Amino acid sequence: MNLADWARAQGVSPHTAYRWFREGTLPVPATRVGPRTILVNVEANAGPGPVAGVGLYARVSSRDQKADLDRQVARLSRWAAQAGHAVVRIESEVASGMNGSRTRARRLLADPKVITVVVEHRDRLGMNTELVEAALSACGRRLVVLDDGGVDDDLVRDMVEVLTSFCARLYGRRSANNRARRALEAAAHG
Repeated sequence: MNLADWARAQGVSPHTAYRWFREGTLPVPATRVGPRTILVNVEANAGPGPVAGVGLYARVSSRDQKADLDRQVARLSRWAAQAGHAVVRIESEVASGMNGSRTRARRLLADPKVITVVVEHRDRLGMNTELVEAALSACGRRLVVLDDGGVDDDLVRDMVEVLTSFCARLYGRRSANNRARRALEAAAHG
């Protein structure tokens, strides 16, 4: 079966399936038979599938928190080992939680071998983790949060997210103003 046809049958974009093929993460065997043709061996998929397991994700917001990033990865790895889970992917990055431009998180979420995504705190995935959790659940996958932070009230959680968003915008604006001021000062002196 052609890779594009297989992707559409699986509900995956052909571009995503091609990327999986290039990265070697396509869940079925496939072979390039021409310059533009990739054939998927559908019968091979009837046997045992790829090894599935947990994916660990750690994130911090700034480079000065790099030590905490290493500690998060160590704690997540220790938890997986103690629980007896097979870890198939570990992703960690320094990125803001306010937007979706986190390439390593996207890579982890797109990996078909990762059936359980594990984070230390709910906010490591950023805002609206409930949406991520619902999307994972729809694909037969799940999200595990090791330390949920103890906030049970939805209103309190929403208020914390709104305040976090406002603070990020304020500090982001302040940071941009400081960078602009330093650039003007450098131009005036240079």
